[in-house]
Amino acid sequence: MKSLSKPLIIALALSSVSALACEKPQVTGYDEVYCLKEDLAPVKRNGKYGFIDKTGKVVVPVQYDDAWSFLEGLAKVKQNDKYGFIDNTGKVVIPVQYDYAYDFSEGLAKVEQNGKWGLIDKTGKVVIPVQYDGVGSFLEGLATVNQNGKWGYIDKTGKVVIPFQYDYVGYFSEGLAQVKQNGKWGFIDKTGKVVIPVQYDETWFFLEGLAQVNQNGKWGYIDKTGKVVIPVQYGHVGYFSEGLAQVKQNGKWGFIDKTGKVVIPVQYNDAGYFENGKAKVQLNGEEFYIDETGKRLD
Repeated sequence: MKSLSKPLIIALALSSVSALACEKPQVTGYDEVYCLKEDLAPVKRNGKYGFIDKTGKVVVPVQYDDAWSFLEGLAKVKQNDKYGFIDNTGKVVIPVQYDYAYDFSEGLAKVEQNGKWGLIDKTGKVVIPVQYDGVGSFLEGLATVNQNGKWGYIDKTGKVVIPFQYDYVGYFSEGLAQVKQNGKWGFIDKTGKVVIPVQYDETWFFLEGLAQVNQNGKWGYIDKTGKVVIPVQYGHVGYFSEGLAQVKQNGKWGFIDKTGKVVIPVQYNDAGYFENGKAKVQLNGEEFYIDETGKRLD
């Protein structure tokens, strides 16, 4: 079971740090109830999956071998080891026929058949032939693709716009993408120009103008010129959301601003990202929300 929100890349970023930010319908009678996305939540009972709305009303009966959250109006479902998509009424709009499929992003979804990958639109039409060794979702107009062990980028017509030359690549975010060569990471722009040298042990994409970078096991932040704006000193860090980011030091979490100033003390066992002026935190086994000053919200 995988729960993703829009845009895909930001959701992955935020969920990589903490799973605290999640709204679930308060219902009983299911083995599992997952997060609400686009007003519907996957549920599991006796090994089968369906969907309910926020009130608990059954919208899609429990019948699939697996189901994923709605994204861009469609949800991925699995039956008999094949994948397809349904709409929010439960109608199958893309037949359950692929060996694997990913969620829709910018109107397209990547699908696998016989070990090769391509992309389909929301009608099920194949818009990028199923011919690549690997393919990513479209973000900011480009998708990652793999051919013969090397990665590059294509546009929505299928044209290769950045050649297959990298050992690994990330998605574009705020106009830049991470690329890996010879074990190190840097950033390129949409023309393929290297704008931040390939020198870091690990990187994540840009959000709110900053990106996390790792050197020698420690994390900090750089801006789009490559300048280190927050020193590489933390055990782990999150993405900036509403001007604040989670940081981890000595097993505890707190929050910093974009100057690197600790604005909420590093004291929590876990911490989610800020959304609508509040973040969920965990302290001594108790979960609660705080505001941007660190004040508890009851």
